[in-house]
Amino acid sequence: MENYIFESSRLGFRNWRDSDISTMREINANKTVVAFFSETQDTENTLKFVSRMRDNFKQRGYCYFAVDRLDSHEFIGFIGLMDQDFLPSLGSFVDIGWRLNNVHWGCGFATEGAKACLNFGFDNLRMESIYSVAPIANEKSIRVMEKICMSEVRNLEHPKLVDYPKLKDCVLYEIQHSSQICWRNN
Repeated sequence: MENYIFESSRLGFRNWRDSDISTMREINANKTVVAFFSETQDTENTLKFVSRMRDNFKQRGYCYFAVDRLDSHEFIGFIGLMDQDFLPSLGSFVDIGWRLNNVHWGCGFATEGAKACLNFGFDNLRMESIYSVAPIANEKSIRVMEKICMSEVRNLEHPKLVDYPKLKDCVLYEIQHSSQICWRNN
């Protein structure tokens, strides 16, 4: 049995293993999955990503966690929390994000997993605020943000996507620890 950092009803959240790399590389190369990113990711970039997640977990106790389905123990992608600093007006902030293999879309895993990550971030790590950013065109991710009771803060031009006209216009969402009644009961 896997030793997860935490679980939701159907998902287990853990640190990254070498055996996750090939599946994550496939997810990163799937044009449907990364439709709202500037490009697909090759093996080298996937290795750098996994290394960054491991380092952040070691230093901070969180990352975009590797996520398994509990019923099959299948690795399906990531959901988690990560430090970001690409918005100068915000400074350093904690982002909640997800990227799942599209064969697992439509099952509610992103919403369920995001709620579990909010619980972990607010209860275990004592975070005060968590943010999320998505291109305005990414309606599915925005819907997840709304389902977990995040509030829209403002529209912005993503500084790393200015060369991508379909992606550069984004929306910033936030949830604060004080909003926990909503996401715990929603």
